Amino acid sequence: MTATSNPSAAAAEVLDLGVGGMTCASCVARVERALRKVPGVQDATVNLATESAHIRYDATQSDDMAARASRAVRNAGYEPRSQQAQEAAAADEGPWTGFAPVAAGLVLSAPLVLPMFGDLFGRDWMLPAWIQFLLATPVQFLLGARFYRAGWHAARALTGNMDLLVALGTSAGYGLSLWLWATAAPGEAPHLYFEASAVIITLVLLGKWLEARAKRQTTAAIRALHALRPDVAHLLGRDGEVDVPIAEILVGDRLVVRPGERIPLDGTLLEGHTQVDESMLTGEPLPVAREPGGALTGGAINGEGRIVMEVTAVGAETVLARIIRLVEDAQAAKAPIQRLVDQVAAVFVPVVLLIALVTLVGWLMAGVGAETALIRAVAVLVIACPCALGLATPAAIMAGTGVAAQHGILIKDAEALETAHRVDTVAFDKTGTLTQGRPQLTAFHVEQGADEAALLAAVAGVQAGSEHPLARAVLQAASERGLQVPGAAQVRAVPGRGTEGQVDGRSYLIGSLRWMAELDAPLGALQERASELQAQGATVSALAERSAAGVLQVRALLAFGDEPKEGAREALAQLKAKGLRCVMVSGDNRGAAEAMARRLGLEPEAGEVMAEVLPEGKSDAVRQLQQGGHVVAMVGDGVNDAPALAAANVGMAMGNGTDVAMHAAGITLMRGEPRLVAAALDISHRTVVKIRQNLFWAFIYNVAGIPLAALGYLSPVVAGAAMALSSVSVVTNALLLKRWRG
Repeated sequence: MTATSNPSAAAAEVLDLGVGGMTCASCVARVERALRKVPGVQDATVNLATESAHIRYDATQSDDMAARASRAVRNAGYEPRSQQAQEAAAADEGPWTGFAPVAAGLVLSAPLVLPMFGDLFGRDWMLPAWIQFLLATPVQFLLGARFYRAGWHAARALTGNMDLLVALGTSAGYGLSLWLWATAAPGEAPHLYFEASAVIITLVLLGKWLEARAKRQTTAAIRALHALRPDVAHLLGRDGEVDVPIAEILVGDRLVVRPGERIPLDGTLLEGHTQVDESMLTGEPLPVAREPGGALTGGAINGEGRIVMEVTAVGAETVLARIIRLVEDAQAAKAPIQRLVDQVAAVFVPVVLLIALVTLVGWLMAGVGAETALIRAVAVLVIACPCALGLATPAAIMAGTGVAAQHGILIKDAEALETAHRVDTVAFDKTGTLTQGRPQLTAFHVEQGADEAALLAAVAGVQAGSEHPLARAVLQAASERGLQVPGAAQVRAVPGRGTEGQVDGRSYLIGSLRWMAELDAPLGALQERASELQAQGATVSALAERSAAGVLQVRALLAFGDEPKEGAREALAQLKAKGLRCVMVSGDNRGAAEAMARRLGLEPEAGEVMAEVLPEGKSDAVRQLQQGGHVVAMVGDGVNDAPALAAANVGMAMGNGTDVAMHAAGITLMRGEPRLVAAALDISHRTVVKIRQNLFWAFIYNVAGIPLAALGYLSPVVAGAAMALSSVSVVTNALLLKRWRG
């Protein structure tokens, strides 16, 4: 079990707990009810496919939640497990793990089924009653003990589950066989149903084993991510290299990474040149060059060079740990459609028990005899097990989030995955999302008679502490001209407008033309040049100087140009070809925004550009796009995109952006490529299709099977086979998502 803080609530924490012994959707509902009754628990979500519980609780009310939650799970009749123990057990599992009980059941049941084949050839291979009894009894009470235990716990809690149905059904068949054997006349060989009970238990065990084997494949993405973490790092100390466990490494330590080894933790490259393979983290197939000062991500594979790195993050703060946490949270989350399934499952088993009772009474009244009536009631109990219902949604979500992670798409929650397939409008932030985000200073025009170098140095001085892309472009231009950047005082950033500060006792403001208009600072003779630059598609800013009397005078114009990201135009064309509306949201003036939009293949006249949008207005722009019932996905990368990402139906953050944007978004695109937007929407669509297919098949088995069993068209053995097949087919269908290719 693991506990982590939850940034969304001050006193809320999260506990992940493994739960063993669950078999169907009814078990899930029962464990959730038990956990929600624990004092301090705010919410509990249980996932049948991962066999885990995700618990959010108030840390101020309970400091021993792990023990309380474990006790609640155990009292409900299930086995609490720590997440570490569950992961270790999963790592040790081979393809035949857990097959021994199934093999024993097959060996003991085969002789009981053999007479059925003999009948096809007109042969009487019926075994004596005492041999049937000896073969069926260990299957019923040893191999089937798990059904009795779990069924008893369910009955005590006045609920029902798959185990209760199997226990009741097979016990009825076994008991009927004993009664027929005991009441048979001397020398008579009555038809017994030992084989039905034994085969049902064996088939259910086989189905559960096949289901568990398939479920292990749905968690392959998580296991692959865990495998990226090496156990040992080469610590560089006074005595040279020393191999140290990863858990003992501290921030600031210097590590050696040899060619071909995995980078153990996040850090900065200090010595050496290399290329790193980050494909398992970002989906990027080509190695990326790294120079001294470059960032290194734990889990990536070092190329041909021996390098020395300084550790910047350890433990849960590394990029890899956060990726694993995001994928695990998404796989443990419950999609909105699953809530409807849970409501159905809550009443399903009691209704099935009622139908079985009606079947028994109805056939008895029809005069078919107690033997036939009981066998048909048993068939109803067996085929109605809601195991497939509980697996339909989580199995598809696990497979979908897993394949997305392998392609560099991190889906943070199941709701985003389910909502994304309904998106009809995609809004893109411009800078850093559709463009490279590395604008260049393309022109610097000063008023007549002004000292160009001195003014550019003053601009660079005021912008020196800013991380804004335009500020970095100014500093780069000043550096290229060899200018000495002076220090600035009283620097103040005005969000969405610009920056002001003092250089050599003179007060300067650098910002957008819109800000200049708000401050009533006319461009004067520079107005015509500003219009020309905007018509050419440049982003234009102005430098104004405030006099001692407080009067502002515009002294220079700065023109910036950016380039579209590689593949951005193709990505937008691909989305539009799918019938989606694409809109670019930009803070630039309309001329510059529309010029860039046309380079990207967008049509401003069709309303595909929203220009001059302030950072605080981006969320309003999203809401405007949502009018009329439109489902909007917002794609962005900056801090100022976070409100818009949260306001959108689906937020998509570029992985090369900020942590704030990634937290606000439901989906993170690790490579920062616009082409991944279409891939994320396609994976969402295919996952929802799989969920619907799975729910259809899960319901159809029961909706069609129960009446057939009640009317006597299905024997208990066939019903058991159909029930086992339903679970396996649902998980196998979900696994087809793993074949997705972008």
